[in-house]
Amino acid sequence: MMRIGAAVLFLALLTGANTAFATRTSTLLDRLTWIAGCWEGEARGAKFQEQWMRPEGDMMMGMSRTLKGGRTVAFEFLQLRQDGGEIFYVARPQGKEPTPFKLVREAEHEAVFENLEHDFPQRIIYRLGADGSLFARIEGTRDGKVQGIDYPMKRAKCD
Repeated sequence: MMRIGAAVLFLALLTGANTAFATRTSTLLDRLTWIAGCWEGEARGAKFQEQWMRPEGDMMMGMSRTLKGGRTVAFEFLQLRQDGGEIFYVARPQGKEPTPFKLVREAEHEAVFENLEHDFPQRIIYRLGADGSLFARIEGTRDGKVQGIDYPMKRAKCD
């Protein structure tokens, strides 16, 4: 009798937990879920990695690191954050003060963020390829010239 009661209680708790997860309020960030996961790529003699958590609580958290010659040469803490009816990409390179970039254009599997007052970059672009690859690009004006840096990535195993 005690075992049946415990089993019923366990099932009730499990059902309640599933209901709580199922009723999660969707957010504007849900449209950017395609960015979630682990990504890696190589270009310009460097290996780069990005990892993004799925949307939860009006935020997606991410991080990146760039390796050259087996050493970390750059890292960044990242957020995709919903603030009211707007979405911001917030970058903290090398753990410095956060810099927000506002989502200014969105299409299916593409997002463009801008902060025209920032030194470089002023624009950050993410695009999911038809083959499942992720293309990231930073661009802006540096030393009076328009420049861009591409980061082509493929899905990677999250360790």
